[in-house]
Amino acid sequence: MEGTSLCLSFVILLLQCSPSVPVTVSTTKHKVEVREFSDAVLTCLFRTERDQSPRIEWKKRGKDVSFVYFDGQFRGPFEGRATISGATVTLQRVTQEDAGEYRCEISAPLDSVSLGETNVTLKVLVPPHTPSCQIPGSAVTGSVVQLRCQDQQSIPPATYSWFKNNMPLSQPRQANATYVMDSRTGVLEFRTVAKEDTGRYSCLASNGVGPAKMCEGKHMTIEDVNITAIVAAVVVVCLVVVVCGCGGVILHRNGFFSRHRGRSFWISQCHGADHISSQTLHTTEDTSNVNYIPPPQEPQDFKHTQSFML
Repeated sequence: MEGTSLCLSFVILLLQCSPSVPVTVSTTKHKVEVREFSDAVLTCLFRTERDQSPRIEWKKRGKDVSFVYFDGQFRGPFEGRATISGATVTLQRVTQEDAGEYRCEISAPLDSVSLGETNVTLKVLVPPHTPSCQIPGSAVTGSVVQLRCQDQQSIPPATYSWFKNNMPLSQPRQANATYVMDSRTGVLEFRTVAKEDTGRYSCLASNGVGPAKMCEGKHMTIEDVNITAIVAAVVVVCLVVVVCGCGGVILHRNGFFSRHRGRSFWISQCHGADHISSQTLHTTEDTSNVNYIPPPQEPQDFKHTQSFML
């Protein structure tokens, strides 16, 4: 009897000393993925130690923390399009603006640990949209040609496949293939395009969320290089260069590009040679209409007399 009483007392002591369970918060799914315009369920489960009426709050984290559910009602853009059961929230007709990280907070003031929380990340999936395609209408043989396809709205990002004349183009496996195709970027590149590549091309975007979408096809024509036209053009250009060069040389030799201002001329006169500048020449030319009176000449006998006297 004494041993039994001792064991019972020991068990009671352990129960009294063991800590009570504080408020705990958890979720069944930390990452939720739903299609755009469908409903998203953000699960939040909690258990309290003593408090039977804890405070429930939902917040959305972004650049700033905003309230989703507070003081018993939904706030902001969630007002009128969300419901709550216990602490689990259902968001109706979600869009890309609703995607992000949410936090469920349970506050139990009567518990030894009064606050608990859990996080749920919402990802809104968007099916493919009709991709934009860039397909050249024509090209010459031997050149590098790129066809581009892109859908910027699909989530997750779309993958791309190309069609020629409504038949899918297979991914080339040979190193010497004439084209390469990147299903991630949507680029179809012909390294050396040939006449056989002429056809109607279209691109299909898919991401597994919704039906795949294809852009409108466009015809691409590959033409041979016109060697005759290129040679003729080169000959014409060469002739023009030669003619212009010869003309410039002839004009330069004829003094067309020389500067005459300030040059000097020697003009022979009956009484000797006077050195005059071009400015004086121009002045003389400008006064050509005025009656010119030559200077008086000394008599020859007088000159001889002066020479004799000297």
